[in-house]
Amino acid sequence: MPFLPQEIIRRKRDGHALGRDEINFLVNGLTDGNISDGQAAAFAMAVYFKSLSSEECVDLTLAMRDSGIVLDWSKHRLDGPVIDKHSTGGVGDLVSLVLGPLLAACGGYVPMISGRGLGHTGGTLDKLEAIPGYNTTPQNSLFQKVVSDIGVAIIGQTDLLAPADGRLYAIRDTTATVESIGLITASILSKKLAAGLGSLVMDVKVGNGAFMATVEQSRALAQSIVKVSSGAGTPASALLTDMNQSLASSAGNAIEVREAIDFLTGNQRNERLEAVTLSLCSEVLQTSGLVETEGEALENLQGALNSGQAADRFAQMVCALGGPADLLDRPSYHLPLAPITKEVYPSQAGFVTSINTRELGLAVVRLGGGRSEPGQPIDPRVGLGKIVRLGEEVDQKTPLAVIHADSEDSALRAAGDLQSAFTISARAPEMFPVVFERITSL
Repeated sequence: MPFLPQEIIRRKRDGHALGRDEINFLVNGLTDGNISDGQAAAFAMAVYFKSLSSEECVDLTLAMRDSGIVLDWSKHRLDGPVIDKHSTGGVGDLVSLVLGPLLAACGGYVPMISGRGLGHTGGTLDKLEAIPGYNTTPQNSLFQKVVSDIGVAIIGQTDLLAPADGRLYAIRDTTATVESIGLITASILSKKLAAGLGSLVMDVKVGNGAFMATVEQSRALAQSIVKVSSGAGTPASALLTDMNQSLASSAGNAIEVREAIDFLTGNQRNERLEAVTLSLCSEVLQTSGLVETEGEALENLQGALNSGQAADRFAQMVCALGGPADLLDRPSYHLPLAPITKEVYPSQAGFVTSINTRELGLAVVRLGGGRSEPGQPIDPRVGLGKIVRLGEEVDQKTPLAVIHADSEDSALRAAGDLQSAFTISARAPEMFPVVFERITSL
């Protein structure tokens, strides 16, 4: 007896667990178009309110993974493990751009399937598309060749990799269903497992700039991802990391790629960005068996940075995927920023005691650096630079951030947004660690 989409949606709306066949039916409909956008949105909303069990989430993950091809690395005879990392998203989170090359320089192979921005958060794919000529949707043969030859390739979802998730992902972004633990878990893992991973580390954000604002919510998401990934056959672990402020010193697309290049070449390294990146790299280097201890991992990672090997892997990846060969030598030429620059100053002197990080991300979206609907074009040149950190002492001569906008009007609007996003007080705030907790399947 054939299924009816509306009946499956109704069952989930009423709190019933869906069977594997029902989930497969929905995912097949997402893939072949027999499920409408409205039905997909209704399903997402039903899951948002009624959630998914671990078993349902495993079934949804595997169904979306199998909606396209699953990469097989056995014929490439790689001399190291296939590994990856994924972040739940934040503001100024450019970790992927530096972590992938770092892991490759340390002996791993990183076939990273990345997504676009969701809501107030930036997307690695949007950042890479700021690089002229960079092909984010190569043929799978090229994708696998770049990973095999260089050790890393960061691309977006192609039509052949988890296409059902690609469609549902875009719908979630505009239907206020992004924050569902079950949908986040299945979305992340369907893409990652389609890449044929041997192990995975998750960066689950905590704070006012994260989709999960509290430690409890973020821990629940991390536990879900680790449990479902293990249930689907791929060992995983997770770190809870701070997102109560921008992770990097910038937020946007071209400007974050520029900061990633500065990080890799040693021109400038934001301490919080470095701490999160090295912690995640260390975690997956250990779980994949490339190193035995955290000390060995950190020694290898610092060596890859200081020797320039990680920067060289990034440059090779960019060139192999169609980007400029001289990107590291001329980043400002290839990654221009918007013509209007405006510094935003605090209304009083003191210490930065809180930052509405979500508002920083939304300011970038309003500048044109993000989307309010699927497929909307973005301006890679706009964004925020020199964002101050929590605990910093500021005055009327110290900008809270520098706006890069395409018009005076948008710069003025963004300045108003930023003024209200920072709280300045007479006393320095209590500071929290950048890495809160480690979650494993054990």
